[in-house]
Amino acid sequence: MFSDAVLEGVSVESVWRKSQEGHRESRSCQTNPLKTKDACNQTCGIREMGTQTEKNVNQRTLDVDLGPLLDYPDLGQFLKRVEGVVIKELEKNLKSHAFDGFDVNWEEQNELVTCLHSLQYPEALELQLQVTSVSWNSTGSVVACSYGRLGDGDWSTEKSYVCTWNLDRRGFLPNHPDTVIDVQSSVMCLAFHPLQPSLIAGGLYNGEVLLWDTSRTDDPLIGRTGLTADTHTDAVYQVVWMHKKTQGHRHQVLSVSTDGKILVWQLDKEGHLVLLDGFALVTQQIPSNTKINKQGREDTAVGVTCFSFSHFDPSQFVVGVEGGYLLKCSASSQTLAAVSTDSSISLKAPAQFTFSPHRGPVYSVDCSPFHSFLL
Repeated sequence: MFSDAVLEGVSVESVWRKSQEGHRESRSCQTNPLKTKDACNQTCGIREMGTQTEKNVNQRTLDVDLGPLLDYPDLGQFLKRVEGVVIKELEKNLKSHAFDGFDVNWEEQNELVTCLHSLQYPEALELQLQVTSVSWNSTGSVVACSYGRLGDGDWSTEKSYVCTWNLDRRGFLPNHPDTVIDVQSSVMCLAFHPLQPSLIAGGLYNGEVLLWDTSRTDDPLIGRTGLTADTHTDAVYQVVWMHKKTQGHRHQVLSVSTDGKILVWQLDKEGHLVLLDGFALVTQQIPSNTKINKQGREDTAVGVTCFSFSHFDPSQFVVGVEGGYLLKCSASSQTLAAVSTDSSISLKAPAQFTFSPHRGPVYSVDCSPFHSFLL
């Protein structure tokens, strides 16, 4: 029979592990002592030298020392030669009214320009929108400001704003506009009506032109072009009221765009801005005294950025373009523009003359009210 039993354990010491243990030794080493040496150097001496020119015995005496004896033959001949031209210009200035009402102050003044108000709309600042245009109304008390983006306008539904402040209103708050108009595209330019203080025209990045009446608190929008075949296909950079050419009580607005078109709109009874007249600038119809590159297509547009009517002849106007040129144009031109467009009217080519160009785009132009085509 089998039975359980408990036996003592047996241990065997490993001889192999002891034979594999390594031997450790500590060693050290040191380099020979380093030798150092200090040295310095200094210049041995200093020498100074100088020179002076000799006096010129033929040196001309100063004019102030000659007094009444001053007489240059060349100067007298020059004065006789230009006398007629100078007299003519002096007579012209005598008849000019450029400085009527201007009082000369001969006393030195150190008045600094001070900031009266800092107008802002907090929601526009939160969206990091830029101020794209500013306009004063005809009373001089209300200023309008448009918010949008100058460099990277968005064709999408990014909101922008048109705000107005009445600086003469009691309780005026710089951070709280009296009127805030939401616009679904970036507003690029504004213009108050020159006679009616509540009317504002605006041009949008998507090519539309809108009219607002700030006296209507519920819905200030009174007219728009909409997105049609007549609408600009690029951003509108300036709008101008045509208050001298109204038909009845219908308002007319002129707009310019970098699509090369200058369009005149008229507000109908249904609140639509209808195309009334128009012009187009294309490279092949620019006067030959320019150096605009004309190697492309004949209907390549010349982008218009600014506009100004002549104060002496309403049929004459000047435009600035992206290429840096100023073009003198005529509204009475009957030459058809060489453009392929589905516009409801025939666009005309107005350019007559080109002024000397700038080296960059022209963003503003204004004809002088005192001299014909003095910019």
